[in-house]
Amino acid sequence: MSSPLGNTSTSNVRRDVLASLVVFLVALPLCVGVAVASGVPAELGLITGIVGGLVVGALPGSSLQVSGPAAGLTVLVYEAVQTFGLAALGALVLVSGLIQIGLGALRFGRVFRAISVSVVHGMLAGIGLVLIFGQLYTMAGLEQPRSGFEKIIGVPGLVADVLTSRQALTAAAIGLGTIAVLVLWKKLPARVQVLPAPLAAVALATAVAAVGGLSVPRVEVQGLLSAVQPPGTSAFAALASLAAVGTVLAFALIASAESLFSAAAVDRMHDGKGTEYDKELMAQGVGNTLCGALGALPLTAVIVRSSANVQAGARTKLSRILHGLWLVLFAALLPAAIGIIPLAALAGVLIHAGCKLVPAGEFRPLWRRHRGEALVLAATALAIVAVGMFEGVLLGLLLAVVKCAWETSQVQVGVHELTDGRLIVSITGSATFLRLPRLLETLEAIPQDRPVELDLTGVRHLDHACATTLDTWAQRRGTSVATLTNA
Repeated sequence: MSSPLGNTSTSNVRRDVLASLVVFLVALPLCVGVAVASGVPAELGLITGIVGGLVVGALPGSSLQVSGPAAGLTVLVYEAVQTFGLAALGALVLVSGLIQIGLGALRFGRVFRAISVSVVHGMLAGIGLVLIFGQLYTMAGLEQPRSGFEKIIGVPGLVADVLTSRQALTAAAIGLGTIAVLVLWKKLPARVQVLPAPLAAVALATAVAAVGGLSVPRVEVQGLLSAVQPPGTSAFAALASLAAVGTVLAFALIASAESLFSAAAVDRMHDGKGTEYDKELMAQGVGNTLCGALGALPLTAVIVRSSANVQAGARTKLSRILHGLWLVLFAALLPAAIGIIPLAALAGVLIHAGCKLVPAGEFRPLWRRHRGEALVLAATALAIVAVGMFEGVLLGLLLAVVKCAWETSQVQVGVHELTDGRLIVSITGSATFLRLPRLLETLEAIPQDRPVELDLTGVRHLDHACATTLDTWAQRRGTSVATLTNA
């Protein structure tokens, strides 16, 4: 009988152990940074990373992608904590996890792959923009405004505050230095790049702050067990509001879409067994249900950690399980190490991650080739920044549907005169309400004193709006209409 971990030969185990250490070193600063940016204790990010490794990592679905707290959900979690309180976060995440399990059981896993790529990219771009501008304030040690729009228009004031405050300027310098290390790390020799860039950047920033005795805000540490706050009855009572329901649906939708898009990307990176999407969706749901029960952050499959896992030579799911074990050992043996990390360094890591979410280089080619897709992407991103995550995603989905309907609703109207003076109006294609203006413009331009024959034999689809309009037009023409052929 084969092992549930896959091929556990000695060579594969050795590769998986080494890959797990790489993933652990990448995940550690991101787990802490995402938690701090989300407005929750740093330990909750580690708990989510541990669940993603030990629990989701052992479940069927995808073998090589890694789950944990994601920058893509940071903005939504922050808004949820500010609106409903930290105590309600667990209930929100738990219910969203149950929804994911239900969707997976109903075989909705592949349906999520049908979500417009432009909406997903627009969602990530909007999250990236809010994350970037929000973390600029954290990088300077200042409180960030509530809405994405306020964060953007407040940047000039932020710059003024940094220039007039020594402590803010020091913190900003640490953050900018962290970003510089992340950007330049790939240009260093390969033997140096064995150490993951996020860990190296945070370690260097921490060392500089410690050696220089710099007075900057640092991560607050409470302890792993004390940070666990299972949701109580009052937390679930808060879910009765429409806003809470919207947040739960946003958690479930975004976490599922990001995980399954990540799975599709990871499958292209290796030649092993592909992802079973329904099982992966259920695995993510189990993980989020457990994270919710522990009062921790929601988890998704994360492409940064997943690609690091594949590139490090992982062969089975053992690597992602072990990365969760290393997180447990770190949290148990070295908890004080978290408390010396400057917040500005983590903010720098997240600003760098946010920049990767914004497809600036891909937008211009997309605009040239598929202008409609580019408009959906931009509208989704801007709506998330201006209004909010849930509203922005809904707008993006609506625009994607309208765009699809517009493109598939192609109708041609031709007017031909016969030798006996009759006019033949032929309509071909798909006649929907989106094309009514053009259809009516042609029909109303036909002289009232000419006999007309309306030919609909070339119509592939005729919706109710067009059928009613044509019927009304025919009745108004009276006997001047020779025939009305139903498609």
